Amino acid sequence: MALARRVIPCLDVAGGRVVKGVRFEDLRDAGDPVELARRYEAEGADELTILDVTATLEGRAATAAVVERITEHIGIPVTVGGGVRDVEGVRALLAAGADKVALNTQAVRDPALLGRCAARFGVQCMVVAIDARRRREPDRPPAGTGWEVVVGAGRTPTDLDAVGWAVRAAAAGAGEVLLTSIDRDGTHLGYDVPLIAAVAAAVSVPVVASGGAGHPADFLAALAAGADAVLAASQFHDQRLSIGAVKQYCAHRGIEVRWP
Repeated sequence: MALARRVIPCLDVAGGRVVKGVRFEDLRDAGDPVELARRYEAEGADELTILDVTATLEGRAATAAVVERITEHIGIPVTVGGGVRDVEGVRALLAAGADKVALNTQAVRDPALLGRCAARFGVQCMVVAIDARRRREPDRPPAGTGWEVVVGAGRTPTDLDAVGWAVRAAAAGAGEVLLTSIDRDGTHLGYDVPLIAAVAAAVSVPVVASGGAGHPADFLAALAAGADAVLAASQFHDQRLSIGAVKQYCAHRGIEVRWP
């Protein structure tokens, strides 16, 4: 029996504030993280994702103080990522209240880190965050599925095939894939459904779809493509959509969702 699907708001945090941009650029202030986190829990969010979007660029780990401030006020599970470089960094975020920790850039640099962390904290605590974009030169080697992994907050292409990397990361110790389409991020044009379908078909761990949500139908399309959870930010921050409305839309169309 399939598990009920999850709806997850995301807080991109910089300097202690929630920010949001388009395709990882032109960040704007979107509010206080504690205030938003409490609102989302009240609306029925299944989980909360917190990503420190400047941590990698600034050469530091995600701010544990922000995580502590948020988790003191909510009871739903929290995933945290941003600038995590080693086992100690994972430990610090779990100690601050995170339930899961997402590795992105450092996992690409050191894939064995996922296994070391999973061995110490459990596979259920480890998420591989994959920022992917369509290859601008699809015929350029290495051959792959058409999407490449980009690290360093979306600034550094790697030539890694996104689907192949998801498979490797899951085998290395990731218990979940947080899959973000850079091309769709903040555009409200809908999730990259072919990307979601390709990754979901290739891995046995849950896939969280991110990047591009604009209408409730977009969430439904991502879930129908194989995502186990759908993540969104600005549409929830700006109150153009509510978590409850998204769940109702999907439930009325045959998708089992979680209710408070």
